[in-house]
Amino acid sequence: MIMSYTNQPTSTVPAGHGKAVRLKAGEAVRVINTHGTQVVDCWAWNAYDLNEYMCMETTRVWNQRLNPVVGDSFVTNQRHPVLTVVEDTTPGVHDTFMAACDRKRYELLGVRGYHRNCCDNMFEGMFELGVTPPRQNLASFNIFMNIRVQPDGITLHTLPTVTKPGEFITLRAEMDCFVAFSACPQDIVKIQGQGDNTPKPVDIVVLDDFESDLQGTHSWVPLA
Repeated sequence: MIMSYTNQPTSTVPAGHGKAVRLKAGEAVRVINTHGTQVVDCWAWNAYDLNEYMCMETTRVWNQRLNPVVGDSFVTNQRHPVLTVVEDTTPGVHDTFMAACDRKRYELLGVRGYHRNCCDNMFEGMFELGVTPPRQNLASFNIFMNIRVQPDGITLHTLPTVTKPGEFITLRAEMDCFVAFSACPQDIVKIQGQGDNTPKPVDIVVLDDFESDLQGTHSWVPLA
């Protein structure tokens, strides 16, 4: 696989906050787990129709996988490819199951008063670009999140991320799109950190003129 690109300056997503970017088809964004302990929620939308958004349900059908591997594409609620995983230096442990945290989630966890959350962070990042998503979207791609299916094939086990400092994943845009990220503020459920569960910042970088011979996936169809 051959890749080349010109990169823009690295941008930091502060711990517990959100940031978004606009990508042209063919550009890519790299998400760097700077400290190796942070979960990052991710959403994407068609740049010309915010009612078309990256959808975990259709993506699992498209790839026939619970979680993506290099070469897998994410598709929208209209089943169009929007992002493709073109690089992943991590152990490949990510999640498409768990809903993004929101205000109600922290209330149920016993928090009194406001707690920063990924859903609000999604809006924070998009508002910074002057864009307003039409609705809250709980179904995020949870980069670096470690959710394991147990041997019974039914139960899920929530564990801390296994990513090391500086490891990253790169997502290529298959259409002009907005992509939002949240450096997850979760500090109650132990999904991040090396025992301290403290949210940390992550870095993102947009890769211009991105070239790769890696093709995205096509919709799965059953064998005859």
